[in-house]
Amino acid sequence: MTPQSDPQAGAALKAMDRAHVFHSWSAQELIDPLAVAGAEGSYFWDHDGNRYLDLTSGLVFTNIGYQHPKVVAAIQEQAARLTTFAPVFAVEARAEAARLIAERTPGDLDKIFFTTAGGDAVEHAVRLARLHTGRAKVLSAYRSYHGGTHQAVNLTGDPRRWTSDTASAGVVHFWAPFLYRSRFYAETEEQECARALEHLETTIAFEGPGTIAAIILESVPGTAGIMLPPPGYLAGVREICDRHGIVFILDEVMAGFGRTGEWFAADLYDVTPDLMTFAKGVTSGYVPLGGVAISGAIADTFGKKPYPGGLTYSGHPLACAAAVATINVMAEEGIVDNARNLGASVVGPGLAALAERHPSVGEVRGAGMFWAVELVKNRETREPLVPYNASGAANAPMAAFAAAAKKAGVWPFVNMNRTHFVPPLNISESEVKEGLAALDTALSVADEYTE
Repeated sequence: MTPQSDPQAGAALKAMDRAHVFHSWSAQELIDPLAVAGAEGSYFWDHDGNRYLDLTSGLVFTNIGYQHPKVVAAIQEQAARLTTFAPVFAVEARAEAARLIAERTPGDLDKIFFTTAGGDAVEHAVRLARLHTGRAKVLSAYRSYHGGTHQAVNLTGDPRRWTSDTASAGVVHFWAPFLYRSRFYAETEEQECARALEHLETTIAFEGPGTIAAIILESVPGTAGIMLPPPGYLAGVREICDRHGIVFILDEVMAGFGRTGEWFAADLYDVTPDLMTFAKGVTSGYVPLGGVAISGAIADTFGKKPYPGGLTYSGHPLACAAAVATINVMAEEGIVDNARNLGASVVGPGLAALAERHPSVGEVRGAGMFWAVELVKNRETREPLVPYNASGAANAPMAAFAAAAKKAGVWPFVNMNRTHFVPPLNISESEVKEGLAALDTALSVADEYTE
């Protein structure tokens, strides 16, 4: 598709949006949403004819890009055949989606409970764990995000939790490993791993192992900074959970379905949780769908007694048809392999080269199409380019960086003092290089704020 310029249509759309749409995570009078005219592949464009390479994959969900014709056709075909049906019935699209997901989840995570998104998937995973164990507490990490619903946002370890945290949700937070900004004074990955596991053990001991239903972790934390856990950490958490009878939940809402170059990020670490949440990439965001993959032991808990939970749209046929088509497209077109290979051969080296040239880059880290660039004022002290949870004038350096990236033709993912490189997984090598070149230009603006 070729972007067409129609500023009048864009102005009308923006006026209607501002009159009636209440946007998430925003001060309504301070935002200026871009009026989008269309999207295809790795690009989208506005009504002024400006085209952007989308380095955000929407909100890290368009894993196969925009408007993939096979998935669009599958949605159309399902709408013509059976648009919707109640979740109590066996429906082909629902059963096939569950089968395809179960084929790819690690271990015996063979039962799939469908939700509408990632947040409610986390809600149900926690409920399953509490009912299975008869315990109340759930441990989660700082520097994490698990969703915007009540339980999920209380589990979240970033400032989006603060205004909703009533300290009554049975949640205890702990520090997960992150060597670049270590809370454990570690100098090596081995030290960071060992000390993080010791910290978790101590937290469990002081909270009381018999009170803890679950530990939930993002396999690779997403919005909080794409911090790949050091080798041995997730396996260590698995062992701790087994020893204390604690359910181990991995949140793969953002990291799953190929984002790290594997079907699930857990595969990078050869770890099987008891419950795994997913959403986003399962349909490439084309129709909302989430879910929980459930182990045999937990599924057996509800073999003779009902699970007290459900949703009107659990396993919605239209969403499940989109999931079936998305998973098949990813398999047929080698999209997971593309993410792994381009991540290793082009994205990683390209971002490392930018780090060499730009004093504002403190660290580059990631895998597949899941990368973070940590921006700093000073490489030696590692002081972030902007303060934690900065807003207004304090966030000016990151705002300037983002504006420069957009001017260079890419739409950047910006959170706190980081930019994330998270384009669609089927992006081409030439498009990756286009994105890296634009970031090169934008980082020159960030460099102006370094000491």
